Parts: sequence; structure tokens; C-alpha cells
Amino acid sequence: MSLPFYQRHHEHYDRAYRHKALQSTVSQYQKEAKSKSAVYAQGSTAYARGSAAYRHASAADFSLDSSAAYSHGSSAHDLESAAYSYGSTAYDYSAAQKLTDSNLMIEDQSYKMSPKAKRAKQNLVSEDKENEAIDYSVPIFTGREVSISGITDTEEERIKESAAYVAKRNLFATDEGVSVSKVAKSTSEEEHREKKTRKVAIRESAERVALKKTLEDTQAFHKKLNQDKLLHAPEFIIEPRSHTVWEKQNVKFHCSVAGWPAPRVTWYKNNVPITVQTHSDKYIIESRYGLHSLEISVCDFDDTAQYRASAMNVKGEISAYASLVVKRYKGEIDASLLHAGTVSMPLGFGITPHGYASRFEISFVDKFDVAFGREGETMSLGCTVVISPVIKRFKPDIEWYRNGVLITPSKWVQMHWSGERASLTLTHANKEDEGLYTLRVVMGDYYEEYSNYVFVRDADAEIPGAPGAPLDVQCLDANKDYVIVSWKQPAVDGGNPILGYFIDRCEVGTTHWTQCNETPVKFARFPVTGLIEGRSYIFRVRAVNKAGISLPSRVSEPVAALDPADRARLRSHPSAPWTGQIIVTEEEPAEGVVPGPPTDLQVIEATKNYVVLSWKPPGQRGHEGIMYFVEKCIAGTEDWQRVNTEIPVKSPRFAVFDLAEGKSYCFRVRCCNSAGIGEPSEATGATVVDDKLDIPKAPGRIMPTRNTDTSVVVTWTEPPDAKELVGYYIESSVVGSGHWEPCNNNPVKGTRFICHGLINGEKYIFRVRAVNAAGLSEFSQDSEPIEVQAAIAAPSPPYDIMVLESVRDSMVLGWKQPKDTGGTEITGYYVNYREVVDGVPGKWMEANIKAISEKAYRIQNLKENMVYQFQVAAANLAGVGTPSLPSQPFKCEEWTIAVPGPPHDVTCTEVRKDSLVLLWKEPVYTGRSPIAGYYVDMKETEAKEEHWRSVNEKPLQKKFLKIGGLKQGVSYVFRVRATNQAGVGKPSDVTDPVVAETRPGTKEVVVDVDDNGVISLNFECDQMSPNSKFVWSKNYEPIEDDSRLNIDTKGGKSKAIFKDLGEDDLGVYSCVVTDTDGVSSSHTIDEEEMKRLLALSHERKFPTVPLASELAVEILEKGEVRFWLQAEKLSGNAKANFIFNDKEIFNGEKYKMKVDQKTGLVEMIMDKLEDKDEGTYTFQLQDGKATNQSSLVLIGDVFKKLQDEADFQKKEWHRKQGPHFVDKLGWEVTDDCNVMLQCKVANIKKETHIVWYKDDREIMVDEEHDFKDGVCTLLISEFSKKDAGTYEVILKDDRGKDSSELKLKDTAFADLMNEVCRRIALSATDLKIQSTAEGIRLYSYVTYYVEDLRVGWMHNDTQIRFTDRVKTGVTGEQIWLQINEPTPQDKGKYTMELFDGKTGHKKTVDLSGQAFDEAFAEFQRLKQAAIAEKNRARVLGGLPDVVTIQEGKALNLSCTVWGDPTPEVSWLKNEKPFVSDANCILKFESGKNVSFTISTVSTLDSGKYSIVVKNKYGTETSDVTVSVFIPEEERQSEQEKKKEDKKTKV
Repeated sequence: MSLPFYQRHHEHYDRAYRHKALQSTVSQYQKEAKSKSAVYAQGSTAYARGSAAYRHASAADFSLDSSAAYSHGSSAHDLESAAYSYGSTAYDYSAAQKLTDSNLMIEDQSYKMSPKAKRAKQNLVSEDKENEAIDYSVPIFTGREVSISGITDTEEERIKESAAYVAKRNLFATDEGVSVSKVAKSTSEEEHREKKTRKVAIRESAERVALKKTLEDTQAFHKKLNQDKLLHAPEFIIEPRSHTVWEKQNVKFHCSVAGWPAPRVTWYKNNVPITVQTHSDKYIIESRYGLHSLEISVCDFDDTAQYRASAMNVKGEISAYASLVVKRYKGEIDASLLHAGTVSMPLGFGITPHGYASRFEISFVDKFDVAFGREGETMSLGCTVVISPVIKRFKPDIEWYRNGVLITPSKWVQMHWSGERASLTLTHANKEDEGLYTLRVVMGDYYEEYSNYVFVRDADAEIPGAPGAPLDVQCLDANKDYVIVSWKQPAVDGGNPILGYFIDRCEVGTTHWTQCNETPVKFARFPVTGLIEGRSYIFRVRAVNKAGISLPSRVSEPVAALDPADRARLRSHPSAPWTGQIIVTEEEPAEGVVPGPPTDLQVIEATKNYVVLSWKPPGQRGHEGIMYFVEKCIAGTEDWQRVNTEIPVKSPRFAVFDLAEGKSYCFRVRCCNSAGIGEPSEATGATVVDDKLDIPKAPGRIMPTRNTDTSVVVTWTEPPDAKELVGYYIESSVVGSGHWEPCNNNPVKGTRFICHGLINGEKYIFRVRAVNAAGLSEFSQDSEPIEVQAAIAAPSPPYDIMVLESVRDSMVLGWKQPKDTGGTEITGYYVNYREVVDGVPGKWMEANIKAISEKAYRIQNLKENMVYQFQVAAANLAGVGTPSLPSQPFKCEEWTIAVPGPPHDVTCTEVRKDSLVLLWKEPVYTGRSPIAGYYVDMKETEAKEEHWRSVNEKPLQKKFLKIGGLKQGVSYVFRVRATNQAGVGKPSDVTDPVVAETRPGTKEVVVDVDDNGVISLNFECDQMSPNSKFVWSKNYEPIEDDSRLNIDTKGGKSKAIFKDLGEDDLGVYSCVVTDTDGVSSSHTIDEEEMKRLLALSHERKFPTVPLASELAVEILEKGEVRFWLQAEKLSGNAKANFIFNDKEIFNGEKYKMKVDQKTGLVEMIMDKLEDKDEGTYTFQLQDGKATNQSSLVLIGDVFKKLQDEADFQKKEWHRKQGPHFVDKLGWEVTDDCNVMLQCKVANIKKETHIVWYKDDREIMVDEEHDFKDGVCTLLISEFSKKDAGTYEVILKDDRGKDSSELKLKDTAFADLMNEVCRRIALSATDLKIQSTAEGIRLYSYVTYYVEDLRVGWMHNDTQIRFTDRVKTGVTGEQIWLQINEPTPQDKGKYTMELFDGKTGHKKTVDLSGQAFDEAFAEFQRLKQAAIAEKNRARVLGGLPDVVTIQEGKALNLSCTVWGDPTPEVSWLKNEKPFVSDANCILKFESGKNVSFTISTVSTLDSGKYSIVVKNKYGTETSDVTVSVFIPEEERQSEQEKKKEDKKTKV
């Protein structure tokens, strides 16, 4: 059977494309599968544990339904069937009824069958028993794969599911072969037979031949396989089963897993891996021979959970689940369980909290505020949760919501619950994360919520002016080859309109992004085509304007390119357990039928860029897969054109591009399969290529209202005719700035939004624009300006109602101010009361009609001994708030106790990091005697009751106390007790917890004294609301007497001015700013502070010019005399008068006067100081009404000394006009122990000369000094006594000369030599040991040696006495100690001390042990070497190196030899022994004289002669070369004679 061209090229297969001929054939032969499958099972890695029929059945015969010929060939076909079953799968009939390995299927076959197939009868399969039929069938999928339960939430699982499903379906749809099994029928069941024509019988016979060949080929192929290397996915042979056990028992889970390679099994508890290393005493995990177990010891309630065994190898992963329930004996559930804290179990399991608490109080502490972040940042939200009562056995459910939608953990969101604090972390914030976040804490049927908003701004654009990134990218209407991508437009366009959007796609598992559209699209939806079926994709979107392209959006969730029907099938679960069998049902074949036309064709979306069509598949299409061709034509014509000419459409959706904008088109669709192309569907109506969805109009009626001090509520009306609105964007602008900022970056639903992050006190205007897929509307009209201030609301209820006094017919109540005043001050309180008779409360009655301002009130006309309940409501400008909860019942009766009642209205103010002020009011009931004082108690908030401690040891008379010594960040509570003669009364109500901290921006009361001497207290507040007021108090009592203070308040500043500060004004002055969060401060004026302020006030009333320095005098460089003083501050109108001896002097030639108002400097300069200038000098200052003066007396010795100094400075100035010395001549010892004479000079030029003298004799210097560094030097090397004398250096040029002298004699010379010696001593090297032929030498090197450096030697800390054997000396720079012929007594520590005249410098060496042994051995060696060298044989002299002599002459050579003992003498000639003969006489006389005589030399005597002297100490050789020459005349005659002899011979 041939495939259609589009199936061959595009490999598109569907379950409906299954070959019906193959189906029919398999249906006929399915009986043989059951009995034959065991053949392969014996040689394969099958894991079947099924019925006995599978284990013991023989090769049963089977009969063909109608063909007798086929029956005759049954025996032959049995062989074929056996071969077929060898290649089939053994199936698992265990309790789980799952598939086992069936990977050896018939592969790579194509069946050439007739287009007509025989109708097979329907077969049924049993669930538990083979004879019991059920009504479902399963597809032909391989047993190694795990049944998929649906598209999962993670990308990796999506990839696996989609790929696995498509692979299975393709295998099912192609003719690559199938493996089938047959359920055994009852023997009594009649076999249904159908008559066949001869043509059908022939066709089936041909099919049997083809199948036989296929089976033979498959059998031959599988025989070649090494079955041990076949890979199998993991499979549970035995699954772990659930257990219910009693507490403290042990439990063990077992499972058996098969697969190749051997799977690795991991155990999980509630999807958390179990780690044996960290719980070694709790868990034991074993794995042996495919059997795996998990043992849990001593079970408790914490072990109640779902446990999972996960098996994994290279072929896949499979999991099996089991539950553990730990029960407790009924008698053990008691109160002790609730407080033991040893067990914990989740809510909803076992006993609910209702048995232990009638109601749970859930509160939030340390709540997260409105949060602002930026894309890419990490943001964290958190709350501390307090649940009362505490039942440790039960854990609350922590849920987080965004905009009312439950949040689940993902790679973008992480959640954590520590047991006390719930936190949510946005690991990489995006604008999609913006919204209202709600934390919900659930305890059984009770829950509480806390919400706040999170804002996420755009990240900085990579290109300036580029728009913000789009957001909320979603994939809609996914199908086999296309998907519609939608997104939301960003709020920020970068200052330029957005031109459109680019859509990118990326295949899951890769990192390569592909742009889907070439030109930007403006519509916020786009169909993406060209997807590959079965693969998963993610998408992102980028916005573009004329400035550039935005950052990409957050990627979408992965989406698989699958048919919706396949997706639904994957999501659904099987209706019955998997049996491991494959059933092929019989249906009426429909192959060869041309499909009918699609139905319900419609245009579901039309834009300027594309049109999306949707239709339903035809009813008549057979079981073969169909594809579609889409055609278009211009409306009103019949010129149909095929749109998808190259690739047919697989999905019943299609997006048509490349349409002319504004024109009308009609569309129709045709179906096609292998039989041909069907009739077209009904054409759609005319569709205009244009955006069907219009951009919405602008919203209207923008109304801002106050909310908090940093937020405003903005409302608006929906734009008319709005369709498919996505939401709204709101922008704000400070009035007059012209700069608009987005208030939200994620479109909000509804027509109300709270704009946060505004500046308190600023005026803002707002505007709104609507958003849908077509785009953003125009901005609405600007709202009216509104100042950001907190809105006013009714106050919250007062609380902590208590009775302060009770008599027969009245009671005095006290309460605490509401925690929330509603944004303005409380104007009063209303009290209600009701009678309680036998526990039944009556009707509420008003106690007061007119509001009361105090937080205490006496209720009159009550009934004695009647029980009452009370409630209090607070009122402000916004109205009366909610009444408090009813108080506890109080009995109206006469109090007769002797001690006082409780103080009331205990409040904390002036809270700082280490202190606060506690205020209270005296008890209403004082007892039987007057109140004598108060005791203040405190403790940390979390501390127990026994930790209360008294702050004061003695009773306080006042009703306030500043409490110090608090720990920063610690929460405290306080209470007050009154005392009288009878004792200490009942404590007051405990204050609310107060944290010791100094809040940012806290300011203190500042005392000030102005220029007029007015004393005032000043306080400033920048947190005021419109209704805030400054309230001043003295000793924390309101100031009612204004005779001593004036209060002046302007804006956020208030001033309390003292009229006449005196003893009556001593006390603590405090200021409280109402309608704020406790802004307050105080200042204490005691006697010392009062004296300081009065002195400062007097100074300001009668001011003086403050002087930084009094009048002083100094000599300037030229000998001028400068008188000066400096005032701390002078105005521009300040002036000075100069007085000398009571007479004013003025600016002139002698006096130069100057007043610098900026610096406050007043000075007078005189050219010179004469005798007549002796006297008193006075400077008088006047600056406005402030005056001052300062005088200086210059007479007698003081004046004379100043005059001499002026003359000296004048001379010095004249000297410095030419070359001169800045630093006089001095000396310095260099690191090389040389002496350098140096001086520093100035005012040098090229012509300046320098001359050095010693003892009036000029020192000739080789090099001329260049003065570049301003220093002149003279280096004296190896300074010694000969260098003592007087040194002088002279500078001179045409401007003058200067000299400097240095005497180096006597003491000065000694000091210099001491320094030289010190440097030499410091340069000494460490003592070293040297062996010599005479003994051992200890030595050290110095830079150089001078006689003034005294050297001392010590042996073992004892001064050495020098002898001929032990001596010291100096050789060059070496200082040594020589020990001749050393003995063991010379061992020990040797110290060399160098004394520089002041200090001794020591160097030490240890000559003992190995050091002495080595030195002594070396000495012995050198000594012997010296003896040998002294006595060895040697030639002392006399022999020349070369002797040249004329032939015929006599040669006489002599030399002297020496050695002890007398050496032996021998001669060599040309390295060969040579002895005396008649011609050469050799003599050795007196043991030292050697002679060498040749009477007549000839040329034969030429050569090298060597004399060798030798004794036991050594041998020495001396060489002499003898060269004998012939005179020229004799040589010529001899040559002629030789020539004649030759001629004669001839």
C-alpha cells in the first residue's frame, strides 16, 4: 500500500492512518500469541509473573475462520507462530497489570496488502480473570514505557511526554510491525465464521506468505542479538505496599525492580529525598539482587507521609508510591501531648484542632510593607506569624496569593516556612510579578490574611530611549504545527511610540532563539507557524520603537506542538488498570474513502497582518489521517487560490498572511488523504483585512482621593464600547514638573488603584490609559491636583477597659487610647454599659451623651452589687469609631481595701534606643491614707511574669520617670504601682510593648539664646499631618500659666520663649506633636543649666567682640615688627582704633594698618623698632554695638630683646639676598663608614662658586658641584685622626658671599669618631671559623678598620690573654683571632666585642662539638700539607726555558735542587729516559747541584730535556728546550757537497 506524497515527505502519521489490511490480519492471528509468547520469555529478560496458562501452555493449534486451506497449513504456521512469539513480548500479569519489556517488535517492514480488509470480530479482555470481559481496549505501545498521566508542569517532563507520545503514535500508525496477544476464549463459545469469496481467500493467502517471510527475517535478526546487552527501562515487579502501624513500632517497605542496566532506586518522603547519613538512627535502606527495602525505626506521627520509590537508569525513570499511617492508642491523647512538643502532623489528617481550641487567634508581626523593585533584582517578602493557643502538634497551612491567584513554587518563586516566619522570594523579579500579594495562614477552619502591593519597575534599557519589555507572554490554541502567542504591552514606551513587536521562539532543550516575524506586529497576538510536531517550545517578545529594541520579556511556559485531542488524551487517566495486553478491535474499514468537506469554517481573528481560520474535521474521513488545503479568493469573485501549496495543514487552524490591507476575502478548506482531495467546505463570508478589535477609547472621570501619607486612591470610569480590555496603566506627575512616571507596570483590572511611593506633602495629578490586544488608548484627561496626605477615618476601638474605683452607686472606668486614631486627634469618648444578670447580658445603655476628653470616666446611678459590662467608643472629626469589645464583668460594690487602687493612663513617650519616659496618672481610689509614692516595674516583653523588676528602690513623688539603660532593639513592657501607709496597691495595666529604638529623623528639643539675649526652647517636626499640634508641658503637666512662657508655633517649628528665666522655671520641659507616631522630646533646666543660659543671655545683651587671640607681636623676615590680633567674627562694618601710650596712631610711613573683616584679622606693621617705640600698644575694636580691646606692654628687657631680634632678622634678610646657607655645615657617617660633610644652600645660580677649606688650606675637589638638590657635600673616606681639624665652606658670586664653619677637634672629633666606630662595628659580619696550617682562625670583616675601634676577645665569657699561641690582629678589613696548635681546651664559645667609645657590639661563634672537630681535622690536614709542601723535591732554579746554540759549540746547563730527604734526579729527552754518555755528561753533586754538559752540540742534540727530581713528599719536573742551528755558509757548502755526491752517483 503506497502512502500519500505528503506522508512520505513530511512523515506525518496519525492513529487513524493505521493500515486496515494489517489490522485485519493481526486480528485473525491473535489466538496464537498467548501460547507462543513463553518461547521468547525463556531466553529474554522478561519479567512476567502472570497466569498459569502463560507458564504451562503448549503450542496450541489455531484455526482460520473460513479457509480450510489455511487449516491444512497449521503445522507449518505453528513454526511461524513460534518464531513470531520469539520476537514478541512477555507480558506482566501482576497486581499492577502493567506492561513489561516488549521492545523486540517486528521492525522496518512494509506490507503490500489489498485495499480491502476482512472485518474482524470484536474481542474483549479480562481485568482479573480471562473469562470476564470488559469494555475497553488499550493501544499498541511498548511495555518498557511508563504510562503518561498528562502534560506535567516542568519543562523536562513536557519534553519527555510529548516526544514519547509522538514516537508511540508514529509506531502505532506506521507499518513497522505490531505485537499482539490474544485472550483465551471459553471453549464453549461458538466461533463466528464469515463466508469469504475466493478473491478474499487468495488475498489472505498472499498476506500469510508475506507475514511468514517477515517473521523468518525477524527471527534471523534477533538470533544475532546478544540479549544480555538489551537496554530495558526500569519496571517494578513488586511495588511497595502501604502500612498502618502503631506508634513506636518499626515498619519496612519492600519493592523489586527489573531493568538493564540495573536501575538505581531512591526513596522519598513527601517528595523529599531520604538521606540515611543525616538520619542513620531512623532509616535503613538496603538493595540486594534487585530487592530494595526502606526500614523506618520507632515510628511516630512525623513519619505519617507518602513514600515513593523511584527507579532510574539510562532508559528512563519510574516511581511507585506507598503511604504510612502511624496511629496512637486512644488513651494517650491527652493534654500532655499538646505541650510535649515532640510530635507534629499536618492539619487535615487525624485529629483536627477543634478538639483543643475553640478558636485560633492568628496575628502577623514584622509584616512586609509595600515593596518596590526592578526587573532582574531579588525581592523578598515575609511575615512573622503568631498563633494562639500554641499547639505544636499541628502545623498551619501557609498559602501565598498574587492578585487572588494561589502561587506555587517555581524557578521564579521560592517559599519558606521556618515554623515562625513565612517568606516568599522572587529570585528574578519581572513585571509579571507585580501585584497584590496576600499571605494566608490556615489553622483548620480558621485563617487570617495579610496583603500588600509589590511594584516592579522596568530594568534599565540597553539602548537609551528604547521601550520597556512586554510582559505576560502566553501560548494559546496550541496545535500540531502552530500556536498563538499573546502578550501585554509595556507601560513605558521610552518617549517614542511603540512601532510593533518581534516574537522569538526557542525549542526546549536548546539555547537558539529564532525570530518568528520579519516586520514588527502591532497587535498583541500573533500566530506562530512552522512548528515541528511533538516538540516543545518557549516564546518571548520584544518591543521596538525608533530608538531601538527593548529587552526581551520573560519567556513563556513551555508548550508542546500536539493535536488538542492528543493533548487531552495525554491529560486523561486510564479508566481501568493496565493489563499488559493489546486488543485490536474490528471496525468497518474506511480506507480508500475520499474525506468529506470540513465543517463550521469561520474567521476567529482578523488583523491588518493576518487572518486566522478555524474549522472542524469532516465526519467522513475513515481511519486514515487527513490534511488540509486552504484556499482564498477576493470577495465577489470565484478565482480561488490555494494558500498552502507546498505543505498541507495538519491542524484544523491556519493563519493566512500576505493579504492586502483593506480588501475583502473569502476562504474555504479542503481535506485530503491517500484517496484524494475532497470537496471544499462552505466559503466564509467576506472578511475585510483590518483590525477587528479597535484600540479602546480613553477612560474618563479620573478621581484621586487621599489614602495614606505616601499613597493616593485613583478611580475612573471604563471607556465606552471597550472590548477585551486587558487592564489599565496609571501615571502620576508632580504638579508643575511636566514629568510623568508610571504608577504600575502590570495592567490592573477594575477601575480603582492605589498609587504608592508618592512624596508626602507634594501635589500630584494623574492620568489613565486603557489596554487591549489592539494597543493602548489615548491618555485620559489629567485629574484635579491632590496633595498627598493621610486620609481621615474613624478611630479604632479603645481597649484594656479596667475599673479604677468602685463605690455603692458608681464606678470609675479607665481605658487605653485606640491604636489607630484615624489620621486625626481623638475628640472624645463615649461609654456604654449594660447589666449582666446570671451571666445573661442586658441592653446597652449610654453613660454619657456629651463626649469626654479624658481616658477615665465615672458612671453614676448604678445599682449596688449589680454586675456590669462596659464598652467605649472613640470619636474624631470623621465620626465615632467602632465600640470596643465588652469588658469583663465588674461588680458595683464599695471598695474598702486600705492600699491604693491602680494608677491609670500609663503611657510611654520620648522613646530612644537606650531610654524612654514613662507617664501615668494617680489612682482614682487612694485607699485609707494619702498616696506616698510610686514604684515602676519593667520586664522584657517575652519574659515570664517572675521577671518583673522594680526600676526605683524608693517611692517616686512625681508621676513621670525617665528610664535608662535599655538595650537597643529589645521590646519592653511597664507597669506602675502606688503606695501609701498601708502598703503597695494593685499594679496598673501593662503598657503595650515598646521597642527601644531611635527612629530615623528623630529630633530633640534645642535650647537657644538669640542676639537679644532671649532664651527659648525650640522643637521641630517634619512628620506632621494637617491636624498635628505642638503641646508643651512642664514636668509633663500642661502649661496653663503663660506669665512665664510664650509659645510661638509656625509650620513645623515651635518655640517656647522664657520671659524672665529664674528659679521658678526649673524643671523638665517636654513637647509632644499630636497626630503623629509618638514624636516627642524634652529638655531639663536645672540650676547649672540656668546659670549657663543666663550668662549667655547677658553676653548677648551686652555683646563683646569675641577674640580668637589677644594682641601679640612678632618679627617678620625683613626685621619688620608686626602687631596683630584676631577676632572670631567681624561684620563688614567692624572698625579698629590703634593706640600707643594713650595716643591714637594712624596709618602712614611708619605704621601700616589693616582690618580684614572676613578673617577677623587686625594688624599693624612697623618698618623698624627704635628706642622711642618703647611703651604700651592697644587695639580697640567696635562691631555694631559689640566692643573689645587688647593691649601689649613692651618695656625694659622685653623691648630690648624684641629690638635685638628685629635687628638680627634684618641682617639675616640682607644675607639671604645672595647665596647663603639654609643649614649650616654638619657631618654624617654613611653606610660605607665614610664621613660626609654637608650643608644646604639656597639662592644659587650658575656663577656661584663653592670652596672648601681645612685649617685654612683649600681642599682641591675633583668635581664641580651643580647645586641641583641644594645640598653641598664633601666625602672623606676612611676617616681617621689625620682628618681632624677645622673645616670651612664658602659660597660666593657677584651678589655676595656666605660661609659656614665646622670644627672637628677634641670633643667634636671624638663624637665623630665614636659614630664612625659605631658604624664600623655595625658593619661587622658574623664570626666565621677558618683552619690554617698553623691552627684555627676566627675572623670577621668590617667596612674598614681604624685604631679608635677597640677590639676585645672572650673565651667562654672570660677575657682572653694573648700569647704566642693565641694572638689577635687586623689584616686589611679582617679582624681575626689566631689559635695555633689548638687543643681540646680551646673548645667553647668565642665572643668578639667591638667598642665604639660608648657601646659594645658583640659577635659570637661556638667552637665546640662538630664545629671544633671539623676545624681541627682541617687544621691537621693543612699542617701535613704544609710539611709536605715544605720538604718535597723541587727545582729551585738555574735552568732556562729555551736554549739556542750553534752547532759545534759546548753546552753547559746547571741548576739547584732541594728536598728532604735528598731527592733522586733523572733526565728525560723528548719524554724518554736519558742517561750520560761520552757526548753528554750529567752530574748530581752535594745533594743539590745538578749539571748538564754537551762538549760539542749537533743538530741531533736538539729537543726538549726534562729534569725530574723526586722524594717521598713529591715529584717536580723542569723542562728546557735546546735548539741547535747551523751557520748559513756551512749550510750552503753542505748543500753543494750533497749535490756533487748525487751527480757522482749518477
